[in-house]
Amino acid sequence: MRRYLQNVFRLGRKELWSLLRDPMMLLLIFYVFSVSIYTAATAVPDTLHNAAIAIVDEDVSPLSARIASAFYPPDFVRPAMISLSDIDPGMDRGDYTFVLNIPPNFQRDVLAGKSPDIQLNIDATRMGQAFVGNGFVQQVVMAEINEFVQRYRGSTELPVELAMRVRFNPTLESSWFGSIMELINSITMLSIILTGAALIREREHGTIEHLLVMPVTPGEIMIAKVWSMGLVVLVATALSLTFMVRGLLQVPIEGSVMLFLCGAALCLFAMTSLGIYMATLARTMPQFGLLLMLTLMPLMMLSGGRTPRESMPVALQHLMQLAPTTHFVELSQAILYRGAGFDVVWKPFLALAVIGAVLFALSLARFRKTITQMA
Repeated sequence: MRRYLQNVFRLGRKELWSLLRDPMMLLLIFYVFSVSIYTAATAVPDTLHNAAIAIVDEDVSPLSARIASAFYPPDFVRPAMISLSDIDPGMDRGDYTFVLNIPPNFQRDVLAGKSPDIQLNIDATRMGQAFVGNGFVQQVVMAEINEFVQRYRGSTELPVELAMRVRFNPTLESSWFGSIMELINSITMLSIILTGAALIREREHGTIEHLLVMPVTPGEIMIAKVWSMGLVVLVATALSLTFMVRGLLQVPIEGSVMLFLCGAALCLFAMTSLGIYMATLARTMPQFGLLLMLTLMPLMMLSGGRTPRESMPVALQHLMQLAPTTHFVELSQAILYRGAGFDVVWKPFLALAVIGAVLFALSLARFRKTITQMA
């Protein structure tokens, strides 16, 4: 047993030295756990933020001026007052996401009890802001019109008051969600890439033949790759969670970081095994890259990180129970967002352990077969 552990440790140390001598892989690790997380958290907000809006005021009345003054930062930029002929050129250039056209005699028709039309033009190519801002602009316009007609600012007293409580993300800050989900995706991606690339790199450089003549077993070689590459990703995860997510993005972590890292270690055990299995199927890095694309996209899109699994077809929900990322997303959200303890997340922990053991056994059998063919 002592010799076995020494072989596993030395082979793993060799993998770490090989990684340190690969600047492109080091750059990839740094980018994925820093720049990629920051951009995913801040570049695509789900709420309105400095949306570009223009107003065509053909009425030039106190009501139209009141409507124009209701749009202000940080939801909107200050409205640009344009003419009717500037609408199409401005939207063609992408200068405005929303253009509100207030027709002539609008205030007079409102006070007369008529139902005048007010036109809202939306640039639907900016899908996120267009979808959210459509209803928001309508609410702002109708609120200003109602207050102007009633001649006082206030709300109608309703027979029932709805008290809303938002848990775990009171301000509905999208960066809190985006940063954690990107961190989970980074763990999934890097664990497969590093182990798969390590095996293919040895095959391309011819060092795998050197290992075959050494007194080591295929199991020792595989375990060494699993623990060394898993350790790299786990350390990068801890650093990214501390300095990028908590530090730069100011995302509050409710639960135990150590419990999350334990869950990440189980996920890494499964995903690194999967990476080795894929590397035994591919002969070159381009082939491995194609397999990676076919594997990563379903794992990321269908694991419940971007879309709740309850919204997916029932058959797909049952199928994705076999994926380690599904259980990792479940335990990560429970721990980091809701502060859950092990008594809550023991089921996904157990599922990850079982799936990881099965993937490791399949990968080891495939790896032994590949080694035997090469010998």
